[in-house]
Amino acid sequence: MTIVGFNFTKISAERTEPKGTKINIENNVHIANVEDMNIGDKKSPQKAVKFTFDFMSKFTPDLGTIALTCEVAYVDEEKKMKDILKEWKKDKKVTKDVMPEVMNYILQKCNIEAIVLSREVGLPSPMPLPKIDMPGEKKE
Repeated sequence: MTIVGFNFTKISAERTEPKGTKINIENNVHIANVEDMNIGDKKSPQKAVKFTFDFMSKFTPDLGTIALTCEVAYVDEEKKMKDILKEWKKDKKVTKDVMPEVMNYILQKCNIEAIVLSREVGLPSPMPLPKIDMPGEKKE
């Protein structure tokens, strides 16, 4: 099982005027579609499964949004890829043995892009960044 491709197909970031002082950030990832795809060239075609995801960071109350749509190409044994497609068509679900690898990859790519976009449009980071506390300092 290998992720062989990734690309963003939609990137959107918008900041509006804040409507309050307390800011909440909601992050959400949604599988939009799963379908088969061909990769490689005509001489050596290969089948893959394409996962399409929507990633959204919503800053409330009405401060702004970051929306990303991306595609991941995933290759595995032919039977396993057929099972993935079959389960998606039947129940709109992805097998539990495949989902963590694909989802972690998506989150890694999308969180980094969302942090960069938030900086560009003047929004707070959509995820907490690490901070260093100095020994001996008292927190107030």
